[in-house]
Amino acid sequence: MTTTSAPAVGPQAVAGGPAATPPAATPPAARRVGTLSDIVRLALPALGSLVAEPAFLLADSAMVGRLGADPLAGVALAATILAALVNACVFLAYATTSSAARSIGAGDRDGALRAGIDGVGLGLVLGVVLAAVVAATAPEAVHLLGGTGGIAAQAVRYLRISALGLPGILVATAATGVLRGLRRSRTVLTVVTCGFAVNTALNAELVFGARWGVAGSAWGTVIAQTAMGTALAAVVARDSARRRLSLRLHPAGMMRAARAGVALVVRTVTMRSVIVVLAGAAATLGAAPLAAYQLGFSLWMFLALALDAVAIAAQTVVAGLLGAGEPRTARIAVRRMTFAAVLAGTALGAVLWAAQPLYLGLLADQPAVRHALADSLPVIGLLQPLAAAVYVLDGVLIGAGDGRYLAWAGAGTAAAVIPAAGCVYHGSLTAVWAVFGVFLAVRVAFLGARARGDRWIRLGV
Repeated sequence: MTTTSAPAVGPQAVAGGPAATPPAATPPAARRVGTLSDIVRLALPALGSLVAEPAFLLADSAMVGRLGADPLAGVALAATILAALVNACVFLAYATTSSAARSIGAGDRDGALRAGIDGVGLGLVLGVVLAAVVAATAPEAVHLLGGTGGIAAQAVRYLRISALGLPGILVATAATGVLRGLRRSRTVLTVVTCGFAVNTALNAELVFGARWGVAGSAWGTVIAQTAMGTALAAVVARDSARRRLSLRLHPAGMMRAARAGVALVVRTVTMRSVIVVLAGAAATLGAAPLAAYQLGFSLWMFLALALDAVAIAAQTVVAGLLGAGEPRTARIAVRRMTFAAVLAGTALGAVLWAAQPLYLGLLADQPAVRHALADSLPVIGLLQPLAAAVYVLDGVLIGAGDGRYLAWAGAGTAAAVIPAAGCVYHGSLTAVWAVFGVFLAVRVAFLGARARGDRWIRLGV
């Protein structure tokens, strides 16, 4: 059984044709999804787990920032590389969420769990391979992003240690996907919350108590990520064992899962390429602007990825409704989720701007870094509603299994934005964030055009 492939399209699987009529035996649970209360139940636990990952980085940045501009700038470069790798593998969560939710919509819980087993196995293999590659090529990767001198030394040190956490974080990513598809986001939230608490406590002790500096921050995060991956994989294994499903990894199933994720990898790599180019532009501005960019980007991830909670709900809801054969209800849910996300983005942007006196000094105690960050905050706040629309529409198309279009849209966006990003090298930090806004505008144009049509609607498992 192909666990993470996009749903098949046949004579009865195209919206607007005979498939627009729901099957007579739609599972009762599937009929209830898509309501506003259902979206909230899915989004709130996802909000907590999504906020936790940027919260890791925000807490690390705040602690490392007390060590000076060079360590913080080094962590900024290393974190950019690690985030690019992890995001390239986010298909492990996206594909398993969509596959598991479609199976649940069609009443096949065993199929949903098999998707999780294959995904966790693939995550472990990818994590080990990527950890070895990162450890071997860390100096070259840092140099490619413009790191030199003391900044490069700090970045390489942090990067090589943090690479050890990649197997744990990719296993956690795959297990999270299937648990979301099973509508068990609260379990994910519990594990991630505990992981954040452990990470913060360990980092504080290792950075300041043991005086390990940047290395202490990296080791604390590695330990927390490994513990989270182990805990979430254990939940999937326990549920599978209860249904007497084999836990043996099947190479053929893992390969099918990998092939199904190729389009999502292309989509993610093209998106992250723009982020990497913008980080490179910030690196040309010096240590203080780069440190401010790192803090600003951490705030961005904290707020904008919090909005991605609605996108996670969109993946689960849309996949479940299409699996159950209910395209009309899926469209209604898409409109509700888009409106809710944009409204939340507007509110968060306003709070970010109004509350800066409360957090600005906590994040940046050096005047040059604090001043550069303060100049960036109005732009970051204004971009939140646009980011919200991007995330929810992206989640809709991922849940629908429309990976091929997302890959082409990602390539088109990168081709349009990267030349603009290249123009702000040696420019200003405000210009870097302005190009980020262009990036979001191009994305929402691609995604909105697709969502208004019917070609993303494919029914069945």
